[in-house]
Amino acid sequence: MSGSSEVLRDPSVSDHNSGIEAPCSGLVLESVRKTYTSTMALDGVSLCVPRRSIVAVLGPSGSGKSTLLSVIAGLETPDSGRVLWEGEPLDGVPTHRRNFGLMFQDFVLFPHLNVERNVAFGLQMQRLEPEAVGARVRECLEQVGLAGFERRDVGTLSGGEQQRVALARALAPRPRLLMLDEPLGALDRTLREHLLGEIHHILRSTHQTALVVTHDQEEAFGLADRIVILEAGRVLQEGNPQQVYHHPASAAVARFLGFTNLLPGEAAPGGTQTALGLLPLNPPRGTRCMVLLRPDSARLDAQGTFAFDATLIERTFRGPTCILEVEAHGLRLTFEVPSATPLPSQGSPIHLSLDPHAMQILA
Repeated sequence: MSGSSEVLRDPSVSDHNSGIEAPCSGLVLESVRKTYTSTMALDGVSLCVPRRSIVAVLGPSGSGKSTLLSVIAGLETPDSGRVLWEGEPLDGVPTHRRNFGLMFQDFVLFPHLNVERNVAFGLQMQRLEPEAVGARVRECLEQVGLAGFERRDVGTLSGGEQQRVALARALAPRPRLLMLDEPLGALDRTLREHLLGEIHHILRSTHQTALVVTHDQEEAFGLADRIVILEAGRVLQEGNPQQVYHHPASAAVARFLGFTNLLPGEAAPGGTQTALGLLPLNPPRGTRCMVLLRPDSARLDAQGTFAFDATLIERTFRGPTCILEVEAHGLRLTFEVPSATPLPSQGSPIHLSLDPHAMQILA
């Protein structure tokens, strides 16, 4: 996960999953609801994007991310709830007066304009003097690593260069909030990984307040100070990237993050009973629960707290790690181990032990 090791956050923002605690500088949504016919697109969404922070809304297709952006931008009116900036409601404020920028995944550059004129477009709409426009365009192109590209035809640029132009154009008017809609979704994996760090650095160095919406957890974790998990129009969890990834609040969040080792469990003397056996976890508050076995929880040195025998069904080399699919007690489980670890052949018995710190009871 790339990004700053120190999470910048507004001290008034709550770590609870139920929403935010006012006051909060920057952008605030309070219990926003939006329906289309019989579809609830946003169901009481509350969140905060503090000034100079980067917040990512992470969710699958159909979770309400696009509707959320439309409501914030003023393109859609919520059925109820409020959108505020610095404590001031934005009810009735038209899109062009909100001073919010938007960067799309497919660049949306003007093909008949060169790089300079693409970046200058928003500035010219502000009726700035030509000298001020030119200076700001050069400044933004330098920030995104495209100094000297002013006269280039955008059609001759690579995908990564076009995305930098789109970012420069979005930053040029100095928006008080920059919204990024799946900003790297149109790029191949290698270029996406390269630009992820660059965009993070640019947003940080310019102190830009930003809201990222994406379905890609790597994109969200690599850019944001704070993650909001959205599903079916509801906020399921909010926290910094480390909190969300290492402590998913529910089985739904865990599944969305790609964790597949989810076992039904119930309270039992001495721990939590599952089909795999009695795990050394404090019993759930209720009688039943779901238990998450993180993919990095398995060890082959038998030094973990809970040991069990399994059959190695498949192993897949992934560079630094090797993905193991095993079968035990009728369960299919997936773990990852260092790729240098000696492994038996597929179909062979394998002895595993689990690290209790990598197991978690979920609601």
